[in-house]
Amino acid sequence: MGGSRRRRAFVPAAALALAAALIATTGFRPPSAAAPAFPSAAPGAMDDVAAAQMAARVKTEFLHAWHGYERDAWGHDELRPLSRTPCDWYGQSLDMTPVDALDTLVLMGLHTEADKDRQLIDRTLSFDKDVSVKVFEVTIRLLGGLLSGYELTHDPRLLALAEDLGTRLLPAFDSPTGLPYRFVNLRTGQVRGVDSNPAETGTLILEFGTLSRLTGKPVFMEKAKRALVETFRRRSPIGLVGDGLDVVTGKWTDAGSHISGGIDSYYEYQVKCRLLFGDPDCGRMWRASVVAINTYLADEEHGQLWYGHADMDTGQRTATTYSALAAYFPAVLALSGDVARAERLQASSFRMWNLYGIEPEVLDYRTMTVKSPAYHLRPEIVESTYYLYHFTRDPKYRAMGRTMFDDFVKYCRTPAAYASLRSVITKQQMDEMPSYVFAETFKYFYLLFSPPSTLDFDKVIFNTEAHPLLRHLPAALRMASRNPS
Repeated sequence: MGGSRRRRAFVPAAALALAAALIATTGFRPPSAAAPAFPSAAPGAMDDVAAAQMAARVKTEFLHAWHGYERDAWGHDELRPLSRTPCDWYGQSLDMTPVDALDTLVLMGLHTEADKDRQLIDRTLSFDKDVSVKVFEVTIRLLGGLLSGYELTHDPRLLALAEDLGTRLLPAFDSPTGLPYRFVNLRTGQVRGVDSNPAETGTLILEFGTLSRLTGKPVFMEKAKRALVETFRRRSPIGLVGDGLDVVTGKWTDAGSHISGGIDSYYEYQVKCRLLFGDPDCGRMWRASVVAINTYLADEEHGQLWYGHADMDTGQRTATTYSALAAYFPAVLALSGDVARAERLQASSFRMWNLYGIEPEVLDYRTMTVKSPAYHLRPEIVESTYYLYHFTRDPKYRAMGRTMFDDFVKYCRTPAAYASLRSVITKQQMDEMPSYVFAETFKYFYLLFSPPSTLDFDKVIFNTEAHPLLRHLPAALRMASRNPS
């Protein structure tokens, strides 16, 4: 990747114009935002003026956190917001926060900050490092962020970095089953980690498929799709997957089934693969999966819809817990067309939030007791609020978002940035600010309150780290996206 490259200025308007030219995939379409009728807005629902004020407030708070990162951890993976010290995942920086934050900076119109961030990535990011990285996390954060950043800015260095990273990750797929090992050394290609889960084996196709589309190299899509299909093939006779499997033998190591962390984005990517690439196989996988999910995992308690845990082989309920990570599922349901069920589950998620003024990591919804009290600045409930506002245009979802943002600022803001909570009950903060707070949490809050013209929802698909990827382009436009005027 030697040689100097002329850096292009940020051109979000051009990127949105390109997105407007996208051709929608046929079939499996999400519902129209204006089609369904919904109950009247909740008291306190905001108008467009109030929403614009909220968007400005979100941007201000984003900048508070971003400037803290710039001041105390610039060029490192993350900031520890209480000690004001930098943190690198693998002992040396992979620019985790700069890459994760880039497209949010662009979408917020923060051109000076975005250009400075992009120049840092261009100048300092290298994957020629003797470190073993987690394939899943590096794919959704770095590969996804670089691809989204490239599609928004047309900086060729970002695409070159994405291709280099994708190539270095390919050895992870060289298992007997095609399921990826959990870790791969970026320099040597050495792999390790055979005990994996559906989220880590089945949440790669959006990023690797987009890389294939942009580079013209099918190997990336082929490897990631095989991993998704091989995961699906191992579902139980009743259609559920478990919480753990061995990538060498393909055997399940944990028969617990649910929609939360360890499985969550495996389901998400079935829906999104169909929409991003028009892939009918992914559509068929989702239709089979959601029947099993709604049959064996859906639960009714206190007159509300929840999703619990069950044995993957028998469907027997094993736990009545619902997590902050599971709050992504209303977004997936809405995206796949089931808005009514999505609204019911969102109401349950919001009830969980309101128990202590901010959501705990895990709640037993039968007893309404907290099982894990931490709050890690999670974005999932905000994501679902944004999706439901898009599909319904009901102002109650913006009112819901305002409540959550008020709580988020009240309890998580620090003099330096934003901090996770050790307990939502005591509101004790801890010295942690994951990079996804820039990629996801602030982004979804901002998009919820911003006008639809900020980003054309129907022309992009968000990866599980909230990096927007342009939906499939015809050949002529694909060439134009590589060589923008």
